[in-house]
Amino acid sequence: MQHLIALFEQHGPLLVFFNVLVEQLGAPIPAIPALLVAGALSVESSFSWQTILILALLGSGLANFGWYLAGRRFGLRILGVMCRITLSPDACVRSTEKTFLRWGVLALLVARFIPGLSSVASPLAGAMRLPAGRFILFDTLGTALWAGAAIAAGRLLHRQVDALIIALEEVGGVALLIVAALFALYIAFRWLERQRLLRFVRIHRIDVIELADRIAAGTAPVVIDVRATTAMAADARMIPGARAVPLENLPAAMEDIPAEQEVVFYCSCPNDVSSVRATRLMLKHGYKRARPLAGGIEAWFAYMAETEGDAAALGLAALLPEKIDSTAGGVL
Repeated sequence: MQHLIALFEQHGPLLVFFNVLVEQLGAPIPAIPALLVAGALSVESSFSWQTILILALLGSGLANFGWYLAGRRFGLRILGVMCRITLSPDACVRSTEKTFLRWGVLALLVARFIPGLSSVASPLAGAMRLPAGRFILFDTLGTALWAGAAIAAGRLLHRQVDALIIALEEVGGVALLIVAALFALYIAFRWLERQRLLRFVRIHRIDVIELADRIAAGTAPVVIDVRATTAMAADARMIPGARAVPLENLPAAMEDIPAEQEVVFYCSCPNDVSSVRATRLMLKHGYKRARPLAGGIEAWFAYMAETEGDAAALGLAALLPEKIDSTAGGVL
């Protein structure tokens, strides 16, 4: 532990740079503790708080602009990649979409303070075609607020931080083992949650082949798009005849659909998380034949392009039952 503290006293700003960089790239290594310690040590050390802040901005800027460019290049598909390497991959896409829907570009000012959104905000801004200059400006301001607050807290509480460092030095390697064990338990908890989600999807889901066959045969279920409005703005494709209904409006929007009717939900989230949530919600409301579409909108259009060509999805619209064209409170 003493060697670690000595290393931090000598290379604190550089350690902050790499910590912020890897966190914003998606690694589950929080940078706040490093910023707090660096801020506390800057009170009596040779490096200044301004140096820490500049390097934090540089590390965050490099990672975030890289994700922004990826979002512009690959669209919403990059969110699936980003979310699979975060600690909260199943919630981050929809949470970020709702934040952007409510705040617009100002969401970048607060994204760093919201767990799970920090890294995902950048690729989503790229997918939403936010101008690069505005992204850089607001992302830099947001990072400055986030890093500056942590550094200021470290400087303000430097006596308490110093006392904590001394206590850790006395405990030695045991403290590191305890922290590592707690982190491992948290990772294991998230992994178990993911396995429960995947098991639910395997049991209830319908695949695109079955859905396409049902549509072609004239026995299609009611199909509902539960993507957030921002996701639909970036990707306007829909399965022909589907209703667009925000997840939070589902119970009211489905009042005209009999509980015995089969309903299929789809989204564009990693692990179909929004459609799974919709399925769970409507199962509780008595819709025993509610199902998520495996792979969501991407799987549907990939299958259509592979089997019938890009125009096939539009051509199937005429085969859908007339009742599916009703919005029933949905948003077209």
